[in-house]
Amino acid sequence: MDLKAFTAAISQISEEKGIPEEVILETIETAIAAAYKKDYGKRGQIIRAKLDKETGKLKLWQIKIVVDESMIRPEEEFAEGEEAGHVEGPGASHAGPPASREFRRAEPEFEDFGEEDGEKKVRFNPEKHIMFDEAKEIKKRVKPGDELVFDLETKEDFGRIAAQTAKQVILQKIREAEREAILSEFQDKQDQVISGIVQRVEGKTVFFDIGKTTGIMLARDQIPYESYKMGQRFRIYVVEAQIGPKGPQVYLSRSHPKMLSRLFELEVPEIATESIVIKSVAREPGERSKIAVEATQEGIDPIGSMVGQRGTRVSAVINELGGEKIDIIEWNEDVEKFIANSLSPAKVLVVEVEKNRAVVTVADDQLSLAIGKGGQNVRLAAKLTGWKIDIKSRETEEIKESAEEKKTDAAKEKPKKAAPKRGPASTRESGAGEPRPGESGREKKEKEDSSDKPKTKKKKTKKTTKKTEEKIQE
Repeated sequence: MDLKAFTAAISQISEEKGIPEEVILETIETAIAAAYKKDYGKRGQIIRAKLDKETGKLKLWQIKIVVDESMIRPEEEFAEGEEAGHVEGPGASHAGPPASREFRRAEPEFEDFGEEDGEKKVRFNPEKHIMFDEAKEIKKRVKPGDELVFDLETKEDFGRIAAQTAKQVILQKIREAEREAILSEFQDKQDQVISGIVQRVEGKTVFFDIGKTTGIMLARDQIPYESYKMGQRFRIYVVEAQIGPKGPQVYLSRSHPKMLSRLFELEVPEIATESIVIKSVAREPGERSKIAVEATQEGIDPIGSMVGQRGTRVSAVINELGGEKIDIIEWNEDVEKFIANSLSPAKVLVVEVEKNRAVVTVADDQLSLAIGKGGQNVRLAAKLTGWKIDIKSRETEEIKESAEEKKTDAAKEKPKKAAPKRGPASTRESGAGEPRPGESGREKKEKEDSSDKPKTKKKKTKKTTKKTEEKIQE
């Protein structure tokens, strides 16, 4: 055997499949033991093999389990149970050679045919079991249930069927090891955000290419009204990884509340250093979210750190979530202050905390803002704080605020009203040009003519008086 080529092949498979080399070597040893049993062994034998990767030497041995009389079920009971369970009918078929049926049948190493007084009973097989008295002659310090090892003669030539059996064992074991490696990898990534590409869309289910396997996003885990096109890249939250009938199944989400906190962890370095702690998250995917944060070090503004310079940090998260609005709230140990902060942007006057409920009083003009569209603001605040919140308005406070507003408005309008008093004539002239209700244009013109006549007379009288005075002086 070319050891260099053999070692290189093991290393290549390990890199491609992501399986440790030790697991691949164990798989090869299991396949060699199965091939040896197929050609040279007997039914019921437990055969093990050990291959030295450096020297290429192969070692084979047989294992027998030590049993005593209390662990063996009598042949009569076994025969009765076999007759009771044996059914033969016209449709019964025994097609196929006995060897193929023997290959397909699973052979447990420790057969269990029933229990009596809490002890397992087995059918004695001389190829698999050895009696306690006989085992004591081989090894003095032995007890029932122990295993005895018997070396076997090493064989190098195997038939075609044995080679086929070894090939199938290797493929199956490598496939199982690959599944376990993928499962363990994504179980480590559980509760984290990863990147994935949309592979296909079947109905309301979206499948993502996430590397070694395909992730599944169900309809309930999607953001409402968000479109998924083939080849589009998204950040996705790993909800769960488990083994399914077709291999590892990784369930993904974009609507999970923890996805919001994971995205902020990627954008805000203060969270990684634990200078800022995310206390709670309330989210309605695609519409609005609230996140409560607290600073663990003095001199750090938690809200400013989350928003970032010119809003760069929070805008990156908003763009990733498709424009979802995010309210960042400062967490407070005082429940009343925390509830008041959670109803932002509404201004809260009083918070009264009862057993399982908080009654919040706001001004009448702040009531709709505190409740939000369709009750969204108060609903998110209740999720964020964990309290049932009732909101009521106080009309007196609203009246006071409106009276103060009237005073300030009146003070601003005073200089504007004083200006027209300087020119009353102009105001009369401007008012004279406007027609009264029910007055025609002709009547208006006649009034204007009549109003101009006395003015001309007054001018004439003034001229005549001046002329008479000049004549008297001469």
